[in-house]
Amino acid sequence: MFYHLETHWMQLAKKSVFEGVPAQLVHEALLNLVERYSEPHRFYHSLAHIDNLFITTSTIREFSGTVEPDYSTIVALAIWFHDVIYDTHANDNEEKSAEYAETVLIRLNVRQAVLDRVKTLILATKNHQASTNDLTCQIFLDADLAILSATPHQYNQYAQAIRQEYAWIPLNEYRVGRKRVLESFLQRERLYFTAYMYTTKETAARLNLKAEIENLIL
Repeated sequence: MFYHLETHWMQLAKKSVFEGVPAQLVHEALLNLVERYSEPHRFYHSLAHIDNLFITTSTIREFSGTVEPDYSTIVALAIWFHDVIYDTHANDNEEKSAEYAETVLIRLNVRQAVLDRVKTLILATKNHQASTNDLTCQIFLDADLAILSATPHQYNQYAQAIRQEYAWIPLNEYRVGRKRVLESFLQRERLYFTAYMYTTKETAARLNLKAEIENLIL
């Protein structure tokens, strides 16, 4: 999987996103990202999640309207950095991931306008809210939550992986907290922002959320 994802990273270099930066620094940044996403406590928020985001954003993009000029660069960088800091004991992972992205991307000479947008997308994953006129953010957030609409078997694997990431929390306490999170999603008028995800995946996602809540109650 690493070699497959390396292609996405090197495409950024080929597009001169890291203009004037030595190849060694670009490669080291990639290795650091791979190391972060390979941490042993990650059962869902891993390189597999990054890979799925590249696939899903591509699919959603095909059915979406006109996007901003730097769309592909912004989304690719946001995918790579949005979960780079992941500590289930903390509640500021998004802020720390945005800070990490800023530090690395400045070193890689990424344009400030692109960097600012990447940080916006990363921070948006905290509450998963996007403005009505920000299609880039809508696509990115819908892809990040696409797992909610997976097949029941895939969804159960996801739910189990999340439980493993929070294994340090006693089961009864986890059930209460997880149920609260799932119900907050169900209370939304819609889970997905883009027309494609809303019309094709919304119903499946809600059924999965309700099924997990029922399992938590048992």
